Amino acid sequence: MSDEEVAAFLAEQKTVICATLGPNGRPHLMPLWYVRDGDELCGWTFAKSQKAKNLERDPRATLEVEDGVEYHELRGVMLECDVHVERETERVAEEYGFPLLERYAGGSYEAREAFRQQAKKRIGLRFTPTKVVSWDHSKLGQGVY
Repeated sequence: MSDEEVAAFLAEQKTVICATLGPNGRPHLMPLWYVRDGDELCGWTFAKSQKAKNLERDPRATLEVEDGVEYHELRGVMLECDVHVERETERVAEEYGFPLLERYAGGSYEAREAFRQQAKKRIGLRFTPTKVVSWDHSKLGQGVY
């Protein structure tokens, strides 16, 4: 995919699979909601989650967003990322929680206050890509698969 196609694809999809390295050295894969911020993706997670513990130990992750069922429909983006972890509660709410709320659920005042309360138990995650790989099997042509 071109850079423009990658940006459009990431804007239309809703869930990223986040791979971190677990304490035993094996990949730990979990779904995560995200928002785009330029070339970066942002999300949040519970501060006590395995994903958070893994990122505190090793602030690198690989993200994958994919779509399609039939082989000729498969498309996706993989991003190898450095990860910044934000712990300050107000920044977690304002810079991570509220943008997620807006993208996934609108953004009513009541919901914002609920997200502000959730921010006390969460950390913000900013994924800065160091490598991006994409694929779009619809571009392979007829009979290639």
